[in-house]
Amino acid sequence: MRNISFSDEEQSDILPKTATLWWRTPQDFDENGHLKVDISDLSKLTPRLKILREMERLAFISTEGLEDLRHKLITYRAGDFWLPVGGVKKEDMEIAPVITIVLVGLCASGKSSLVNYMYSVLGRSGLIPFAQTSSGNSHYTTMFLEEHNVLRSMRSGFCVYDTRGLDTNDMIEGLDEVSTWMTRGVQHNQPCFRHDDYNNNNKITNKRYTKRNVDCAIIVADLSEINTAFISGDLKDVVALKSLFNNSSIRKSNENPLLILTHGDTISAEERINSRLKICEFLGIPETTGVYDVACLTEQGILPEESDPITAFALTEAVYRSLMQSDRNHQPKKKLKDWIVLFLTWILCCIGAFFAILANFFSKCSQPHNKRHKY
Repeated sequence: MRNISFSDEEQSDILPKTATLWWRTPQDFDENGHLKVDISDLSKLTPRLKILREMERLAFISTEGLEDLRHKLITYRAGDFWLPVGGVKKEDMEIAPVITIVLVGLCASGKSSLVNYMYSVLGRSGLIPFAQTSSGNSHYTTMFLEEHNVLRSMRSGFCVYDTRGLDTNDMIEGLDEVSTWMTRGVQHNQPCFRHDDYNNNNKITNKRYTKRNVDCAIIVADLSEINTAFISGDLKDVVALKSLFNNSSIRKSNENPLLILTHGDTISAEERINSRLKICEFLGIPETTGVYDVACLTEQGILPEESDPITAFALTEAVYRSLMQSDRNHQPKKKLKDWIVLFLTWILCCIGAFFAILANFFSKCSQPHNKRHKY
């Protein structure tokens, strides 16, 4: 994406006037919408100013950039963002036909709402809800993995999986389930049952659905809950979020997982900025790189890109970035030599296990004989 500076007034005047510029607080911006602090010297930027500068970047590029970025996603095919590394050709890489993105997070973090937002922004579906959410007084929980083609196209090069939220009271089981998704793959209608669920055998996965290997995981977190946690001092939720964020199975490379912060529109602008600063510091990640503030306003019945093009662009860029990250993580195809080595390794492991069983058997058989000689 373009790296844009907002040091002069002319560029600031180009920003869309109809957008929801929630971050422009009186203490940071003057009445003309210009930052009161000079940000031309990047070395003097504080974490707070970095967030404000990032939001100004999104606002500046969102009007014209949204359609361009959406077009890139509509025409995207798996492997389009792959770059030649290690002397291996693209045709020698193991690239699945469809890139799979999995949304993971704590319970009621906004994953299903985010899916609906993707349909509206990327698929231009209007007011049609596609994923059931747990908003309001609903106690709905995603009990089965759901595959979503948010572009609503048969030629879509990627899909998004909505998953069940993790319970902070049983993070071990939740993290084990996430590890299973990341290592063994996911499947549409795959159950997400846990040990305390009732009637957990009522529905089984239809084997005709394609099993997909996960290429990228996006962490979804409720910014309003994060704000409440830091104010109250009860950090149970943010500690659970950190354990999920740092889970080794989620990391496909040296890059951090993408983090999308939802429900920021339910708190004040000051709380929204400070909560983002605190959670990024707590997780040990940059305040801007790979972090997106997405309010998920689709349930109010408005086309997101018309009501808030900045948030719509942020969501689109997050998906674009996840695809770039996925295409950088493809592995070379196994050649005949690799399969031979793998087969020989398996044979040696079987032989070793066989002799270990024999040794254990004869060891137990010799124990009574040895006891008789002692007496």
